[in-house]
Amino acid sequence: MHITVVFAALAAVIIFGASPVAAKIAVSTIAAIDVAMLRTVIGGLIAIPVALILGIGLPKTGSQQMLLLISGFCGFVGFPLLFTFGVLLTSANHASMILAALPVFTGAIAMTWDRQKPQSWWWLGCALAFAGEAILISGIDADNTGASVTGDTLVLISNLMASLGYVAGGRLQRSGYSAMGTTFWGVAIFAVLMLPLLPFTIQATDLKTAGVSAWAAVLYLAIGVTIIGYILWYWALGSGGIARVGLIQFMQPVSGVILAWFLLGEMLSTSFLFASVIIFIGVWMAIRVRK
Repeated sequence: MHITVVFAALAAVIIFGASPVAAKIAVSTIAAIDVAMLRTVIGGLIAIPVALILGIGLPKTGSQQMLLLISGFCGFVGFPLLFTFGVLLTSANHASMILAALPVFTGAIAMTWDRQKPQSWWWLGCALAFAGEAILISGIDADNTGASVTGDTLVLISNLMASLGYVAGGRLQRSGYSAMGTTFWGVAIFAVLMLPLLPFTIQATDLKTAGVSAWAAVLYLAIGVTIIGYILWYWALGSGGIARVGLIQFMQPVSGVILAWFLLGEMLSTSFLFASVIIFIGVWMAIRVRK
């Protein structure tokens, strides 16, 4: 794998890793539905003129267009909605660690799509990773971090949406369509569809009273994650291979956990640390067979 692919993937993972903290800051003063929609709408409104200026057109073939719709809906509608509401109901630390299972979901979807049969180590690693997720969720009462079963479950389901979007976007880039096109037009299409709904969902009072930190968090999600992060990630997936590059996502929770401690003051409980070790071991066992 070329070093530029590794650096691009690492940069994307670091950007993605901070999204639970940014989302937590944003939903502290802005309604979760508004945060989820604004990150896509703002990102899309920025993406459209940039794509036109750069002369990036829509994909030509039907199969590419379908991949664009799948990656766009999963990455810029399904995932933001589920994830934002999940973060509202759980802690940033829990959300960050639950995202550790993303390589497993991504690998599973990629192998299913390619009709590959997973090895026994993969199944064992998955079982262990999900056992760690169960420990994490069941230990909510003990760790007293403000997490909830509902919030953790929503974040876990959002993983499925994100992984499906990653696989579709990676396959689209691999088919010859650019990562920038996948990102720009994927978010643009659904931003245009969501824009007419904003007047009916937006809570103007929250937006007026939201502080600088909340708006900075929304802009980070809209530009940093939705535009820059996805361009880097789709390009890395298409250039280095979905299965191989997906392994780097194993490092994603690190930046989220550190930022949650540094910016939000979230402490690391014993049950959280124990569950995290189990999850990391399980994910490592699952992804080692992909090397």
